[in-house]
Amino acid sequence: MSAIQQVLLLPLALLALQASLCHGACVEVDSDTEAVVDQGFKLGCISCKMRGEVQATATVNWFFKAEDEMDYAPLYFYGGQSGSVLDPRFFDRLDWNGSKRTDDLQDGSIYIKNVTFSDKGTYQCTFTRTLIYIRPNYEFEINRTKIIELNVVPKVTRGMASILSEVMMYVSIIGLQFWLVVEMIYCYRKIAAAGEEALRESAAEYLAIASESKDNCAGVQVAE
Repeated sequence: MSAIQQVLLLPLALLALQASLCHGACVEVDSDTEAVVDQGFKLGCISCKMRGEVQATATVNWFFKAEDEMDYAPLYFYGGQSGSVLDPRFFDRLDWNGSKRTDDLQDGSIYIKNVTFSDKGTYQCTFTRTLIYIRPNYEFEINRTKIIELNVVPKVTRGMASILSEVMMYVSIIGLQFWLVVEMIYCYRKIAAAGEEALRESAAEYLAIASESKDNCAGVQVAE
């Protein structure tokens, strides 16, 4: 390997090493809002920490208000790398589905098993994050709340966005196939025209050579 190639590959190697040391990025995505009865469902709740270099700890509190209720009831608590179900209606049906093996929580999602129609209602997810600043010795608490309106249906229903996405996918496939056919025809005609031109040039060159040979032969006979 030449010295120039080594110089060019060095930045790539450093970039790959840096990428392997980086943590996954946090992206706040809204939770799904339609669950199917007798199936599992993930209630998503993500709260990203804006400054990754600052140490922090966080706890997550979930609350539930059924469709016919006026007040929220404590549903689930997670903190110190352990969680507990607080609502008897969800005993043995609720699991933690968020950040694991860390006190710096960013994903506070939970998972409901065997969804029932009585699970329909409003869910509230509250992050309590404590930012820890070493210099100066200072702590700052932030609370973030997200609301999820959950609907429970007897079977999977397809939304209009899903139908439109599928239609657009098929339209794109058909359009690409049509474009490929047009390109193939264009290339074939171009190659065929180039071949005909080459044949004409070859024929003209052959006739010119033959005519020159004939003239040479005639000149030799006259000289004799």
